[in-house]
Parts: sequence; C-alpha cells; structure tokens
Amino acid sequence: MKAIEVKKPGVLNIVDKEEPELTDANEVKIRIRSMGICGSDMHIYHGENPFASYPRIIGHELAGEVIEIGESVTNLSIGDKVVLEPMISCGECYACKQERPNVCESVEVYGVHRDGGGSEMMVVPDSLVHRVHPSLDWSEIALIEPFTIGAQSVYRGNVQSGDHVFIIGAGPIGLCCLKMAKIAGASVAISDFNEERLKFAQSWGADMVVNPGITDVEEKVSQWTDGSGANVVIDAVGTSKTVEQAVSLTSAAARVVLLGFAKELSAISQVHITKKELTICGSRLQTHQFQKVVRLFNSLELNVKDLVSHQFDYSDVKEAFQLMENPSAHVRKVIIKL
Repeated sequence: MKAIEVKKPGVLNIVDKEEPELTDANEVKIRIRSMGICGSDMHIYHGENPFASYPRIIGHELAGEVIEIGESVTNLSIGDKVVLEPMISCGECYACKQERPNVCESVEVYGVHRDGGGSEMMVVPDSLVHRVHPSLDWSEIALIEPFTIGAQSVYRGNVQSGDHVFIIGAGPIGLCCLKMAKIAGASVAISDFNEERLKFAQSWGADMVVNPGITDVEEKVSQWTDGSGANVVIDAVGTSKTVEQAVSLTSAAARVVLLGFAKELSAISQVHITKKELTICGSRLQTHQFQKVVRLFNSLELNVKDLVSHQFDYSDVKEAFQLMENPSAHVRKVIIKL
C-alpha cells in the first residue's frame, strides 16, 4: 500500500508499505479516505515536534471506511463511515486516574509517536473508532478531530453562556474554538493579521474581529467588554508575545487557555495573575471530547464544510505541503484525499 512518510526532517515521500492485517479480535481495518494536514504535521516535517520520532507516517485527522472487523467487534459494521480517535493512554498513571488521559505519562498519538493514517489502510482497536452519519463527506469527517481540540479548549476555559471569549489566531484551530465557544453560548471575538480569515470568522459567527496590525487590541477588547476585559482568552497561536497578550486582555476571575508551545520565555507580571486571580492552563489533545463532537456532526446541524479550502490527491502531497509552507490569504484547512 502507499503511505505518506516523513523519513527525516525536511524529507517527505510517498512510500510502499506492507498492508496491515488484523491481529486481535477487537481490531478494525479501515480504508483511509481523507486526512487533514495539521500544524503538528508541519512541525514533524520541520523537525520541531519534540514528541515525534523518524521515519514517521504522518496523519491524525482522519476519515475512513470500515472494511474488516475482528470477531469481538460489535459496535461497527463493514461499510461504516468512521473517524479515528488518534490517542492511546495507559490507564494506570496519575493523569489517567484523574480522567485526563490526554496527558498520560506514556500517551501515544497516531501520526506522531506511532505511524498514523496517511496511508491507504490502517488497523486500530475498535475503541478508537467512531461511526459517523453516512451523509457526511470524507473531508467533513476529517474535521472532527480538530473540532475536538476546539472543544477541549472551551472545556479547559470553562466557557459559560454569556461569557466574553477572546481568541488569538483565526487559523483552523482558532476557528474550531470559535464555533465551540459559540455553541456554549458565549460572545466571541477573534484576532488575526489575515483579513480573509477575519472575514471568514465573521461568517462563522464571530461577534467582533480584530486585526492587531491596524487596531489596538486592548482598547478594542475594553470597549467590547465595557471595560471589564475578556472572561476567557484562548491563545491559538502559541508564541511568547501572544501569551503575554492573553494575560493582559483578561477580566478579573478570568481563564487563560494556552494552545501550542514556544521555546521563547514570556515576560508576565505576577501582579496580573494575583490581582485578578487568573486561572492559566494548557490545553493538549482532548479529554473525552470525541463523542460530544461526533454527536454534533451527526446531527447534521453543524455546517462547517467551508473550513476546507483546498484538497489534494495523495500523489500531490508535496504540493500540499508547499502550500502550507507559503499559504495565501485564502488557505484554511488543507485535506489530502487518499
């Protein structure tokens, strides 16, 4: 079978791999139909993902079709359209016992720690496979995983109905956070330097959009919140400067949610944290968010297909990565069709 492999940083190829076979009664064989390219895939390509090893078949935003099931599998049938939950945890460590398997001491993610779904076939435990509505198309199904990241950020920020939520960054993950915060009943503002992304965010329900290149963000947020500041700030960019900005935009008793990571240190005054009694937390992967997000997609009421701006055949994966390297203003989510 064909697979998309990063042999080492900067070297991406389509390679031939042996087709996997079922080895346990609880396993499912999936024909992968589409794969979203994520920022973490780009980090692996650049050698900047601290969790990845090489060579690595990438891919964790996956949609596929069940083509074979083990004898003990009862929750799935051949022909089902499915999405893969691409995370395995030990179930025994402190984090797992706290119901936080996403930060398990030995967590492994398909496409990062172990080979992912950028291949024609994949075999996984049935517990990681979720059936989706048959009318959903393959690219739409591949959006479920990034939406669980948005759902996790909203969960970590304890977003409540009526909250003012400010999101830094209107890339695909920031936009997923926007949708999930709106579903939670919040008023949501979002910032980006890309005017096209801001226009798209408005079409997705953003109550306010801000371009930091032409507008004073703190002044705008103060006006939007009648001087109190944002109750939740989600940093979907992840630089030292955006972390500093996230803290500065908060109201009293606010929550700051940090996505992504940067090596550079941030300069944050403790007085902001103590005076406002802020809660600052990280958000990694997802904690039991798949079923919630799958239900949303299966309701057919969440119209998000327009997040996908570009689709490429797997044979053109290098072209897709080149687009991600130098994206135009119109690039949002890029999908590989397998």
